[in-house]
Amino acid sequence: MGGFNPRQMQELVQQARQQYEDLQNRMQQTVVEFTSGGGGVSVRMNGRKELLRVKIDPEIVSSGDVEMIQDLVTAAVNGAARKVEEMLQSSLGGMLGGLGGMFGT
Repeated sequence: MGGFNPRQMQELVQQARQQYEDLQNRMQQTVVEFTSGGGGVSVRMNGRKELLRVKIDPEIVSSGDVEMIQDLVTAAVNGAARKVEEMLQSSLGGMLGGLGGMFGT
């Protein structure tokens, strides 16, 4: 195993910083949609887990079942957040795989 190389470490940090910034930009531009209740509730969320839109089918509202609507909204928001998390994990896996080459793995 070689000795400590400050220049290589600096390059690694620079590369990691650039990849982090690229990931942040990508996640900001990424939009996921998730529906629940057979399409009765639909939400859009960006890659930073900011809720962009909630759409509720008027027929569900006319049912008057407030608890059901609340459950459907909760399920849709949680589902969208899971999709974002899966995308993030996938992106991070690719990033870390690229950095692994610098460590000889």
